[in-house]
Amino acid sequence: MAELAALEDPKVSKVNERHGDDHGVNLGKLRALAKRLKTQAELARRLWATDDSAARLLALLICRPKAFERDELDAMVREARTPKVHDWLVNYVVKKNPHAEGLRRAWSADPDPVVAGAGWALTAERVAKKPAGLDLTGLLDVIEAELKDAPDRLQWAMNHCLAQIGIEHAEHRARAIDIGERLEVLKDYPTSPGCTSPFAPVWITEMVRRQGGTTVA
Repeated sequence: MAELAALEDPKVSKVNERHGDDHGVNLGKLRALAKRLKTQAELARRLWATDDSAARLLALLICRPKAFERDELDAMVREARTPKVHDWLVNYVVKKNPHAEGLRRAWSADPDPVVAGAGWALTAERVAKKPAGLDLTGLLDVIEAELKDAPDRLQWAMNHCLAQIGIEHAEHRARAIDIGERLEVLKDYPTSPGCTSPFAPVWITEMVRRQGGTTVA
């Protein structure tokens, strides 16, 4: 904790505040510290228990993802207050855990929009990597009905799922693009030079172009 405190940078804090994160540790330095510590499951649990965002990010880098029980991960996603902690928890830990699919199903229907966002993030992962058994038409139906008015983090995850369906599944591509164009979610999101816009029609079109495909099913 003393090392993490020493890494706090006011300039980093100001940047992070704009994204809803409450720490000022450069992530490159945080990763370097994690590399030095290597995997330490017990230390990771103790760091998580501090409720400090930088400590929790470090915990997620040095933990053993497959060691967590389902109830532990459910509690952790509800405790993850900030976007970066939530994002790393889902992507670095939950996706690698054997309970991921069960949690995906449970979280997607959770009344807490942040928890539901975690479920939709896991669904986007399945759309891209293990789509067998998913009702893609049904997912598009839900996205079409709920994306526009969804709270921020849930909306982001649902939009990601929409884009993944359009990118990976040519038979649903035209509908995915149409939904994005009509709802205009994230259409005006500020995008840095060289980065792809999160606006689904642009995102889908660009990624399909890179893959040498066509946006017409």
